[in-house]
Amino acid sequence: MNTCDTERIRENYTMLCDFYELTMGNGYLASGKSGVIAYFDVFFRDIPDGGGFAVAAGLDQLIDYINDLSFSEQDIECLRRKGVFSEEFLTYLRSFRFTGDIWAVPEGTPIFPGEPILTVRAPAIEAQFIETFVLLSLNHQSLIATKTARIVGAAAGRPVSEFGSRRAQGTAGAILGARAAYIAGCAGSACTIAEERYGSPAGGTMAHSWVQMFDSEFEAFDTYCSIYPDNATLLVDTYNVLKSGVPNAIKAFKKHGITRCAVRIDSGDVAYLSRRVRRMLNEAGLPDCKIVISNSLDEYIIRDLIQQGAEIDSFGVGERLITSRSSPVFGGVYKLAAVENEKGEIIPKIKISENIEKITNPHFKKLYRLIDRESGKAIADLITLHDEEIDDREPITIFDPNFTWKRKTLTNYIAKPLLEPVFLKGKCVYPRYEVETIRAYCASQIDSLWDEVKRLDNPHRYYVDLSQRLWDLKQAMLKQQSES
Repeated sequence: MNTCDTERIRENYTMLCDFYELTMGNGYLASGKSGVIAYFDVFFRDIPDGGGFAVAAGLDQLIDYINDLSFSEQDIECLRRKGVFSEEFLTYLRSFRFTGDIWAVPEGTPIFPGEPILTVRAPAIEAQFIETFVLLSLNHQSLIATKTARIVGAAAGRPVSEFGSRRAQGTAGAILGARAAYIAGCAGSACTIAEERYGSPAGGTMAHSWVQMFDSEFEAFDTYCSIYPDNATLLVDTYNVLKSGVPNAIKAFKKHGITRCAVRIDSGDVAYLSRRVRRMLNEAGLPDCKIVISNSLDEYIIRDLIQQGAEIDSFGVGERLITSRSSPVFGGVYKLAAVENEKGEIIPKIKISENIEKITNPHFKKLYRLIDRESGKAIADLITLHDEEIDDREPITIFDPNFTWKRKTLTNYIAKPLLEPVFLKGKCVYPRYEVETIRAYCASQIDSLWDEVKRLDNPHRYYVDLSQRLWDLKQAMLKQQSES
């Protein structure tokens, strides 16, 4: 565990914000609202790929961002040249720091639509200003972690490595994508810097160009085995997998007495080829030689290969993981939930829309996960008002908000609060966990979900309910708006 002041490789992204955050900040200062305490929630509406759950990630980079928030003279001069900001506002920015509070679910936690995964309480300018980076960090890494969880689940215990850097959308997409993928279960990454920064084991085999560089395929394999006798994985599909690739690989392994080895297939009908290759390796006395498959894989292809009886020991997944190609946007949003008046009373706020899913849940809130005591499985999540405590010694009835006639009455359960303090009065109070610890936590939390929730197709809808008090408040505010 690292403390908040641990030295980290990071950049200052203060100016990485939507321009309207600055114009609103200038407006708040001009209108006397800069000091109004505001509450904002981060939540999302839909799970990527129609899945049953998502995975939270990106909090650690957000902490670095908050810790480093400060405007340089160069930043301020850039804003002055825009000609729209008052000198009073630019002077204010010179001493700008985040002084508010943040609560969030830990990285690696399974999360569901509609529930607050992060809450900000801060003066209006500060709360508004950090919106862009909050969403950028959580949306990106949660997207990749969610996609990874699907792919790793489909692999059914076989290791999956992330191979996508060259197809990622920029350097941060590659590096932080590899981090998120490792948190959600990838065994490692081809991205070397991800190991240097986050401990995600870097690994790889060879390119087709290595094989082509030599006068013969066997010479390429022989040379590689002589250099890497303890880590020999040979790419066998440069010319012909069955006629030359595997026979030459076997010959090279035998010459160097290597039995701890692997072959990689990157093209062709890998279900058919892997079965043939497995037979050839076994007949050659190499039953421990692993078969690695790559080539534009995703969760559905991996699932189908396994169902077809493919003999595969591990997978390398690239572009369809690192870009979440089939569902490339994690739709997290940042919405005002309440403000405080001059007396410190919390005044709930609600956003109304003709689209029901866009109507927000008002007020400062808590989030509980209700866990079955006997099985240890998560049953439902419950959103409550901030001053509500759930007594898990008492029965509780949970409704499906989408089908209010569907209900569960729970008796033998544990109520676990999910939102943990990250910043209080501008100071980081959250332990900085190593990625390895976050990864282990993520695995345990995904394991706490029922298999029906983890299905790739038509997953069970996990219950996310509102407490009676929160439900009543929301309905009263909707009624008031409709009558006004």
